Formats: sequence, structure tokens, C-alpha cells
Amino acid sequence: MADKLTRRRFLKRAFGSILTVFGLSSGGYFYANRIEPTLLDIKKQQIKHPLIPKSFDGMKIVQFSDTHLGFHYNLTQFKKLINKINKLQPDIILFTGDLMDEPNKYREMNQLVPMLEQLHAPFGKFCIFGNHDHGGYGSEIYRNIMESTNFTVLLNESTAIKRKDGGSIYLLGIDDAMLGKPDLPLALKNVPDHRFTILLSHAPDLADDAANYPIHWQISGHSHGGQVKIPFIGALVKPPFARNYPEGLYTIGDDDPLTLYVNRGIGTTRLPFRFMAVPELTIFTLNSG
Repeated sequence: MADKLTRRRFLKRAFGSILTVFGLSSGGYFYANRIEPTLLDIKKQQIKHPLIPKSFDGMKIVQFSDTHLGFHYNLTQFKKLINKINKLQPDIILFTGDLMDEPNKYREMNQLVPMLEQLHAPFGKFCIFGNHDHGGYGSEIYRNIMESTNFTVLLNESTAIKRKDGGSIYLLGIDDAMLGKPDLPLALKNVPDHRFTILLSHAPDLADDAANYPIHWQISGHSHGGQVKIPFIGALVKPPFARNYPEGLYTIGDDDPLTLYVNRGIGTTRLPFRFMAVPELTIFTLNSG
């Protein structure tokens, strides 16, 4: 994966973005630094497929991603996010990576853990690793936090979501593409044929590989929707593995295509700005089609 070698280019673009933002009017600077990062866009998206059992019709999945706690996103803000998620009454909660900006330097674990415990979903809470969850020797820190708060960490593995009538769908989770070792065949190892599958991958661009496997949907984060976008130019900063698919809904492949959804995330990283990339919660509703 040659993209792992582009960190220097990514940082150069980030600093270029800083200069661009400072070139905005003072009002634009204030908005991008203080206003837009505090907003929240709640997106609704239907997941429709004939392999979804009818008993799953109407099941609600809420995804949040890329909180980057510790970098201009604090626990007061996170508490409000937890309350909003619970008010949506999700059946399943998905977290698609980058909980803390620097896990080994984060000093408020004792307050973070009870907040994550408060998230409730009757069919389970599931998460995967993002690049920041691995960074700074944070892998075990992140895993311990998530497992202690009743999240199931999917690391190149799958789990079945079952209804009482015997119907099931499968969630798959793979490792981060930048700092981990994603393994799609291993994640699919225990998935029976002809089951509806949803892949959690922090990196959206891995959808090009996932489209070659019996995977029907992929849900990702990582991109922050570009975080800073300029009209007629687009996103100024696209991290590695989020350059092809920066935000929203995509269809990949021709026969039995993969559907990809990329969430813009909650927090910020590297730059304390968001411009035309409002933070996002996504609500997915299953439909047997």
C-alpha cells in the first residue's frame, strides 16, 4: 500500500490549508474555527437489499466517527453527542475509529469511560480501529476502553446480528489501512454464503478492494469530509486512503455492486477548522427490499 508513504505530502497540504484559512476574512475564520465545528448534521440513509431478512425491516443503526477527543473537542461536547445518540434510540451503534487524537497523551479516561458506557443499543455496540487509535502506542489503550464499555471491537473479524426468528445479517470490521493490517479474507472467514454483509472500514478507499468480495455495504469515516473545502475547488486536505471517496454515498462495481457511505466525522485533527464540512451523525435504516 504505497499510500502509507505519503504522510509528508499530507502534512504539507495541511499547512497549505492553514494559510488558506488565514487568508479568509476574520468572519470566515471565526466561523470555521468556532461555529461550524460545533454544528451537527444528522443524515438519514436507507440500507436496502434483498438479502436483508424482513424481520430486520426498520432496524436503526447510528454511526459516529472521528471524535478526536483532546484536539479541540472536549468531554462536555462529547456528553452532548452521547445524549443525542441515545435520543435517536438506535438498535445498533457503530463507531468507525479515531476516538482520541493522541491516546497515550489523553488524561481524562476516568471521565470518558462512563460516558461511553451510557450509550445504549439493544443489538450491540461495535467499533473498529482508526489510524489515531493505533498512533502513539495507543492500540491497547483504545481496545481496553472500548471493551470495558461494552463495545465489540471488530479486528479483521465478523459477528452475526440475529433476530428471534433465525434471520441474521453480518457485521465485518477490518483494521486501519494506514497503521494497521486490514485483512478482508480473514474478516469474511466465518460468514456463511448468501448473507447480507456490512463492512466497517475506517479508510473509505479500501472499498475498491472490498468490491471484489461478497460485501454489500461499507461504512467508513476518516476523511472528515475534507474538513476544509473551498467553493469550486473542493477539499483541501484529503488524508491517505480517503482521496477517492471523501464523503457521502457511492456505488462501486458493476455486477452486484458495493455501496459505500462515508461519514464526515465529529471532531477535527491537525487543523482546528471545519469549513463546508459540518460534523455528522448518520442514521441507517434497514429495508429488506
